[in-house]
Amino acid sequence: MASRASNFCIDAHDPYAQTQWWAQVLEDFTLGPPEEGVNNPGDEECGLEGPDGRYLLFLKVPDSKTVKNRMHMCLRPTDRSRDEEVERILGLGATMFDDRRDGDQGWAVLADPEGNEFCVLKRYEPEQSAG
Repeated sequence: MASRASNFCIDAHDPYAQTQWWAQVLEDFTLGPPEEGVNNPGDEECGLEGPDGRYLLFLKVPDSKTVKNRMHMCLRPTDRSRDEEVERILGLGATMFDDRRDGDQGWAVLADPEGNEFCVLKRYEPEQSAG
């Protein structure tokens, strides 16, 4: 038997603000319904639900990010080019961390409003494999 990923946890100073921001970036993840202690401003945890029932869970921590992420998300735009998606996400408040684009090749490493890095790869094409 193997395990199946249930959720991915991301440390945050403001979990609610992070879920609001990431919901704008990820079209297929939505903010879960507010419950007692979950998914409300000021709560210790807030989550985004994906189309397959998996979650991105943002957990309140007192520590600031100090080093490179050991794990990060890689995004592929579905309805625009990589460069158009980079510009869209920068417009939402991301920052450019490391621009590794080289013409049609490469990727951009961005950081979310709390400094967590993620990559934007070339546009998703259904016949492409993950990675």
